Amino acid sequence: MRKLLKFKAMFDQILQLVKDHFNSNPELSGAIPAGQEDDIHNEIANHIHNNIQNPPATESGSGGGLLSSLESTLTSGSPIGSAIEGGLVGTLANKFGLSPAITGAIAAALPVLINKYANKSNPS
Repeated sequence: MRKLLKFKAMFDQILQLVKDHFNSNPELSGAIPAGQEDDIHNEIANHIHNNIQNPPATESGSGGGLLSSLESTLTSGSPIGSAIEGGLVGTLANKFGLSPAITGAIAAALPVLINKYANKSNPS
């Protein structure tokens, strides 16, 4: 039960970061069709959460700095990072009919969102 609560709390933190990011970026939030905001925010948060919980295999194989490793994978242009971003882009385009411009902007925000979550969950 405790693990489930921790899992839910982690998802809720990520979801709130996604919502905050969209609210502070009117060009992103304005491109989302009315009435689909919550569903899209949930899809993005779920994607990030799943990749934090089940990170892709990396070349280094190091166990330390999971969030840092995931962020580096996304920003490196590696095939793994492309697959993570592509999975989200494909889902958003197929499920919600979002244009390539908006799905690309959302994919570009993934490293920022992961960095914000890492900083929030591991304060210095």
